[in-house]
Amino acid sequence: QVAFYPAFVSEEKIRETIEDVGFGAKLIDEELKEKSILVCRLHIKGMTCTSCANTVESALQAVPGVQRASVALAIEEAEIRYNRRVVAAIQLVNAVEESGFEAILVTAGEDRSRIDLKVDGILNERSVMIVKSSVQALPGVEDIKIDTELQKITISYKPDQTGPRDLIEVIESAGSGHIAVSIYPEADGREQHRNGEITQYRQSFLWSLLFTIPVFLTSMVFMYIPGLKEGLDKKVVNMMSIGELLRWILSTPVQFVIGRKFYTGAYKAMCHGSPNMDVLIALGTNTAYFYSVYSVLRAATSENYMSTDFFETSSMLISFILLGKYLEILAKGKTSEAIAKLMDLAPETATVLMYDKEGNVVSEKEIDSRLIQKNDVIKVIPGGKVASDGFVIWGQSHVNESMITGESRPVAKRKGDTVIGGTVNENGVLHVRATFVGSESALAQIVRLVESAQMAKAPVQKFADQISKVFVPLVILLSFLTWLTWFLAGRFHGYPSSWIPSSMDSFQLALQFGISVMVIACPCALGLATPTAVMVATGVGASQGVLIKGGQALESAQKVDCIVFDKTGTLTIGKPIVVNTRLFKNMVLREFYDYVAAAEVNSEHPLAKAIVEHAKNFHSEETHIWPEARDFISVTGHGVKAKISDKSVIVGNKSFMLSLDIDVPVEASEILMEEEEKAHTGIIVAMDQEIVGIISVSDPIKPNAHEVISYLKSMKVECIMVTGDNWGTAKAIGKEVGIENIIAEAKPEQKAEKVKELQLSGKTVAMVGDGINDSPALVAANVGMAIGAGTDVAIEAADIVLMKSNLEDVITAIDLSRKAFFRIRMNYVWALGYNIIGIPIAAGVLFPSTRFRLPPWVAGAAMAASSVSVVCWSLLLRYYKRPLITQKRQT
Repeated sequence: QVAFYPAFVSEEKIRETIEDVGFGAKLIDEELKEKSILVCRLHIKGMTCTSCANTVESALQAVPGVQRASVALAIEEAEIRYNRRVVAAIQLVNAVEESGFEAILVTAGEDRSRIDLKVDGILNERSVMIVKSSVQALPGVEDIKIDTELQKITISYKPDQTGPRDLIEVIESAGSGHIAVSIYPEADGREQHRNGEITQYRQSFLWSLLFTIPVFLTSMVFMYIPGLKEGLDKKVVNMMSIGELLRWILSTPVQFVIGRKFYTGAYKAMCHGSPNMDVLIALGTNTAYFYSVYSVLRAATSENYMSTDFFETSSMLISFILLGKYLEILAKGKTSEAIAKLMDLAPETATVLMYDKEGNVVSEKEIDSRLIQKNDVIKVIPGGKVASDGFVIWGQSHVNESMITGESRPVAKRKGDTVIGGTVNENGVLHVRATFVGSESALAQIVRLVESAQMAKAPVQKFADQISKVFVPLVILLSFLTWLTWFLAGRFHGYPSSWIPSSMDSFQLALQFGISVMVIACPCALGLATPTAVMVATGVGASQGVLIKGGQALESAQKVDCIVFDKTGTLTIGKPIVVNTRLFKNMVLREFYDYVAAAEVNSEHPLAKAIVEHAKNFHSEETHIWPEARDFISVTGHGVKAKISDKSVIVGNKSFMLSLDIDVPVEASEILMEEEEKAHTGIIVAMDQEIVGIISVSDPIKPNAHEVISYLKSMKVECIMVTGDNWGTAKAIGKEVGIENIIAEAKPEQKAEKVKELQLSGKTVAMVGDGINDSPALVAANVGMAIGAGTDVAIEAADIVLMKSNLEDVITAIDLSRKAFFRIRMNYVWALGYNIIGIPIAAGVLFPSTRFRLPPWVAGAAMAASSVSVVCWSLLLRYYKRPLITQKRQT
């Protein structure tokens, strides 16, 4: 059983490797190969603070077969990595619901290529059977489910064997023309739920306001208006007045109907031993309400007891909390705007071209873009969006890819070039053959990566999680102690008459202080401090071509004080070109390059490819066939050796020649030194054990490389270059870009060792490389940055994927992470400071000296505002601007 990265190696290559060492090998049963570890996503309703999220996370972690569970309060979702052979997705849903929350399955992670179809027409038992058997007969169909009530057919399939148009055609023909099939109306479950939640809180708030305003007016305003005061003070039963009765009647629906969600939330939380925000709200409002009921009933049964009620406290508290939740949800919705914008990039329709047997276009048809199949040819007109990933088979144009890669300048496209779905064609007409469709597209991969990043917790979040475990019980205890202190002080020592309002006694004053403490405390702000900032930062990064894989990467990046750069493809463009050729024997240059290209064509090294490309210039035909190379040997980091026609050809560096006992003349050594000083790589060519020439290859340095290094140094980040190239070339490149600390002639594993050395010296190290041959170093570094990834965003070794080849994005990644963590720190300062300052004020520490006390409804308003302010502070990251050096490049 072999675990491998499909991007680097295929199953067939693994099989061949085993056979190469003398054993027979074949791929075993498809069922055993089936992926067993899946990632499931659930939408969770009813979470109010970090305590709720921790409860759900613990419940999921306890399920056998779950490897990892992460719950994000800010987007109310859970991501679970689980073994499908041990546990099913529906069991995960049940686990959440047993913990007291409602769960909706977003994806089970099983069917990446799945389509929901809507059937218009009658589906009886016979037609269902015919449709099922017809669809199952199609190649590539894995599963089919038919829901006759919803008139819905769900099909899982392999996109390289069949597609949605084939499925629709088969179903309609199986229905003998009596049914019509279309794609099931798509609704984003998250957006639907958020909109529903916004509507629910808005309506609840407005209804609450309808009852609360009269309660507020009768208790706070009308009592100062002559005439109205007398009317409200008129007694109904004994000492119970009309005003008290009205407030009781009006506050009751607010407490028990509009505020019922706080009761249900508190009940579920207490059942699972994890008191949350709902518990504090329910306790605070119930204390005010039921004391008021007691006071009013006592007045109704007494001829001399003057009632003091707090009905306005309970109803106004609920109203302000509902308003706060409404504003919080509105603000939280904006934190995930980046994903919504990415999803909106895909065009609704596409024009598919139809060909005859000779390959001529005979017609074109406009279809829903979701019906595009692999190998379809799509026509893209000027100004239109590219509907699918693919490559150009006809036409030339410029395509604006800024919305995907962040590259501001339009990219020229012609036959053979790849295009990305969701990008905009600027001038010419293009015919594009679809390669990756649906969930396999670059756009879908980026959306999935950003979603996963927003789920991943930053280590600093553990701080809030630890506080949340004890926060609510501690606040309840503080609230009780506050009430007890004030009550006992009033009972045994007495208060000056000026301290207590005429309508209150010491018990009622103490009660107000106790309720204020309970409702001002806000664990929500602590819980939202980190995830909201991480969500906005990852979204902003994605929109600029910098894909940050979650809170861990973001937190590590902001600490980076040392960056190790690979040379080829990172500091240089990565496409070497031949700049000079020096021959030591009388040979025709074309013949010389025929021999060299015949040997190098078998090598994957970038320098070898540059030589082969240069050799093609000596031949007019596009696909020249080079002489056969026999006994080919490639020595990594040194060169190649082969038998070409009647000659033994060796191409490589000086040490390779010396290891093969080939004499390197003084003239050749001098040329090599000259080329190294120019930052060129000298490649020696020997034939039949004698040096015949030197080829100089140069890899141009990227524009602005020197400015980027200078800017990083101004950010107090040390820059180091590590390369497998020779010392001379490495020093010349380092001098040109401004890097003094250089390591040359390093193999991939030595790069990783250097990274570990720097970490042991106390550095927080980032490694910037191409994500393929630099994988060991990328993994070893605190932050691995894969540069120039393009649409290959799923690079496992990288923590941050830079889609463009621009070095400026390294600055953007570090600068964005620093600004995001500044927001997170300020969020914690505010959330902690608010509670540290607010709770003592609510408890009445200022009351003896200033007579200032915080009414419970004001404390509730402050609590609601604290959560909203944290989210809004994080949202300011949406207006992030790149550092000036990156803006210069774009202008």
